[in-house]
Amino acid sequence: MPAHLLQEEISPSYTMTTTTTITAPSSRALQNGATKGASKAPLEKDEEGISYEMRDDMFDPTYREKDGPKPKFIYVWRNIILMGLLHLGAVYGIFLLPSSHVYTLLWAFGYYLVSALGITAGAHRLWSHRTYKARLPLRIILMIANTMAFQNDIFEWSRDHRVHHKFSETDADPHNARRGFFFSHVGWLLVRKHPDVIEKGRLLDLSDLKSEKLVMFQRRYYKPGILLMCFIFPTFVPCYFWGESFTHSLFVATLLRYAVVLNATWLVNSAAHMYGTRPYDKNINPRENILVALGAVGEGFHNYHHTFPYDYSASEYRWHINFTTFFIDCMCLLGLAYDRKKVSKAAIEARCARTGEGSWKGR
Repeated sequence: MPAHLLQEEISPSYTMTTTTTITAPSSRALQNGATKGASKAPLEKDEEGISYEMRDDMFDPTYREKDGPKPKFIYVWRNIILMGLLHLGAVYGIFLLPSSHVYTLLWAFGYYLVSALGITAGAHRLWSHRTYKARLPLRIILMIANTMAFQNDIFEWSRDHRVHHKFSETDADPHNARRGFFFSHVGWLLVRKHPDVIEKGRLLDLSDLKSEKLVMFQRRYYKPGILLMCFIFPTFVPCYFWGESFTHSLFVATLLRYAVVLNATWLVNSAAHMYGTRPYDKNINPRENILVALGAVGEGFHNYHHTFPYDYSASEYRWHINFTTFFIDCMCLLGLAYDRKKVSKAAIEARCARTGEGSWKGR
């Protein structure tokens, strides 16, 4: 395939910042079990002509599950009780919606969007996959937004997500969808991790996360951070600034909003691994799910994302039902983000022809 066909075409609206050449490990390199030390060296191009610096977020087909019976579930009762109380509070918050101040509803929705971006644009696309680069002010904003979301600190979230991609839907996957909808949605947080998840997580090269002071700062002060940003602050603002009742502030702006953010994120692990189309790779379970994309501000194009995890848009179509991509592009226009990685149309078309189920329509 001619090399010029594989270069990213940038529309006029994207000319203020650059989009880098994407690199991806060849399937032969993965099958031969590339070592951690190879992560810094460029690898040969794969069948689509894409080259990609080896990373620990690429699927490893060499992993084999251990023979014998599966370990028994060990319940984490603290998590079970807290999750139960949270969702009971969220249900009560639903009944309070009609009597809530309109500013409270707008505040809760805005807080939901910002905290969601802390996961999608922050922990996911920036820190887990390094699909773009962010300058310090944006990294600080995303770190605060991530703390607002309270879904484990950036380091732990990124580590578990890289394990999820590298060993997707095996015993080493933290939220293995083959264990059922409930397990992949929330059950994995209510039990101890499978030993293979812990083992493989320890073998990942996380030096990039450990070397970033902001990530480690958040990890060090995470508990007081979530107490302030996820619970106290969103409750305080409606009470103080427009006289909302404490009950409405707590159950609507805080507990209901937090439960919605959690479940929207969890649907990426559950529904987007079970329901939808597979236009890019029919050999994996992740699917394109528009409803999940709506709730998770752009993270529902999951067949694409698992096929091309190094694409900053986590989707072929950029702004199409993808608020996170819109946000990143706006940050690029402001000079706060740069070096976005995007897969070329030629590479996408080649991959769909080779492994897709035939539902890809292109644009």
